[in-house]
Amino acid sequence: MKEKVRFLGLDVHAETIAVAIAEPDGAVRSLGTIANRAESIRKMVKKLGPVEQLRACYEAGPTGYVLYWQLTKLGVDCAVIAPTLAPMKASDRVKTDRRDAERLARSHRAGDLTAVWVPDAGSEALRDLVRGREAAKQDQLRARHRLGKFLLRSGQRPPMGIKAWTQAHLTWVRQLHYAQPAQEATRLDYLHEVDHMADSVHERQSIDVAPGDRLMLTANRRDAGFRATNGELVTVRGIESGRIQLEDGRTLPANYHQFDHGYAITAHRSQGKTVDGVILSADAMKQELFYVGASRGRSEIAIVTSDREQLRESLGISSARPSATELAREHAHLPEHKILQAPAQQIESTVSRNEISIGHDIGLGL
Repeated sequence: MKEKVRFLGLDVHAETIAVAIAEPDGAVRSLGTIANRAESIRKMVKKLGPVEQLRACYEAGPTGYVLYWQLTKLGVDCAVIAPTLAPMKASDRVKTDRRDAERLARSHRAGDLTAVWVPDAGSEALRDLVRGREAAKQDQLRARHRLGKFLLRSGQRPPMGIKAWTQAHLTWVRQLHYAQPAQEATRLDYLHEVDHMADSVHERQSIDVAPGDRLMLTANRRDAGFRATNGELVTVRGIESGRIQLEDGRTLPANYHQFDHGYAITAHRSQGKTVDGVILSADAMKQELFYVGASRGRSEIAIVTSDREQLRESLGISSARPSATELAREHAHLPEHKILQAPAQQIESTVSRNEISIGHDIGLGL
């Protein structure tokens, strides 16, 4: 079976795919060009013979991983190749779709290609969401720059003490008025774009709030009558005239919408905070991350895992980078005093395998 394996090289474009095949006897030939459509791909695979004997590859690019998912669904072993790591002769300056497909097929048969990690559909969807948010943040910055440069050209300066792009700054921009209709229209258009991009970056959701609820503030605010810190936990005292009143005496402004329920927060969102109870849920966790999560709890910590042995082993692993002395000692197998004469302070592991018993839904009281 191994001698009959055939290697496919695919040069993929938005509308077409150039196909080449490397036969077991050493011959590499082009099979032409097909449409980049699911039906054309299915017909090509059916024509080439048993899918168990096919090994396909193509270079990662703007077409994504749709072709990979289509081929694997048909039963074809497919690899997505890193373009920058694909071998290429210095004298090979002629670049065509046919030649690229033949080069891929030949290199794939020789084992000279480096495959990249291919995400599943869910992971790729999350990556698209991240890309979309990064693009929205860039568009927001451009919109702010356009409005800021317009205000600078027209000689408008905010009052002293007002920082750019805070709520007070935007309120000041909305109160401006230009005598020239063209400039006033420009101000309104730039301001509308800034507001639109703010809505694109931040998703607004409705939540139910009642007296006694715990809220987390998720944006800084430094107004004259209200100050808030990102990540601050507050308790609702009451709601009056649609305004949320806090137990510390503050009242959330009507234009402050950056808050969420704060009953359960992640370790990263609670930097520097201490809570009553902590739940650690993982099958593998390094020492440092375990310490960060466990140290947030004031009175109780619960550890939930589906693999006790794996979690126990991972807690004995540190993600800290070794020093140059430690690396030298490890590779040279020399006693410590021969490498470093000065006394070294020994740092004990935060979590010892014998100090903690881990099981399913086990709560450990601290």
